[in-house]
Amino acid sequence: MSETKIEWTDMTWNPTTGCSKVSEGCKNCYAERMAKRLKAMGNPRYSKGFEPQEHFDALSLPYSWKKPKKVFVNSMSDLFHEEISEEFIVRVFKVMNETPLHTYQILTKRPQRAVQMAHRLSWSNNIWMGTSVENSRVVGRIDELRRVPARVRFLSCEPLIGELEAMNLQDIHWVIVGGESGPGARPIDSDWVRSILNQCQTAEVPFFFKQWGGVMKHKNGRLLDGREWNEFPH
Repeated sequence: MSETKIEWTDMTWNPTTGCSKVSEGCKNCYAERMAKRLKAMGNPRYSKGFEPQEHFDALSLPYSWKKPKKVFVNSMSDLFHEEISEEFIVRVFKVMNETPLHTYQILTKRPQRAVQMAHRLSWSNNIWMGTSVENSRVVGRIDELRRVPARVRFLSCEPLIGELEAMNLQDIHWVIVGGESGPGARPIDSDWVRSILNQCQTAEVPFFFKQWGGVMKHKNGRLLDGREWNEFPH
């Protein structure tokens, strides 16, 4: 568990670590960079670098958190990665089911596996399920996400590296947009962002603009046409 500077959550919880690339949004993965750094520092959770790993000792952590938190599950991994066992995913969900004080935000690039496993999992109201949609090539993930029986389903259009026109936002409850940041960051077009905002407003879906990104993202901030967009699902 750790506090985080990610604008749309309060803290991160990583019962799994490690992942592998599946689409263009993965090219400059910040988690992979950080995992290499943590391995070099001797952190035992990253002894295998960015190979997917299950951390059973992390399962007990949420029971000790006394105040309600928004918790980003697996900022350093993908819970539905094919190398994470179904049994472990079931255990992660059990922890979330048993700690309703907290809101858990799961983000995956593999929503099809979440669909395949949905019948084995208990989707308590405190579990929000999201998928990453970085460009038009992966909009099919939205249709997969719609099949997941979570109370809140959300999209993370970050890193936004292409235009996303005419998305079907039916039964989607939240959209996060952000530019890529860090070394090699690919540019974002403000018209792409405004288009998504317009689509959200038409569909009455809350819109959250995280950042413009860039190699030095703090210089570019997160204002869109003079204001911050910090909308959350109800």
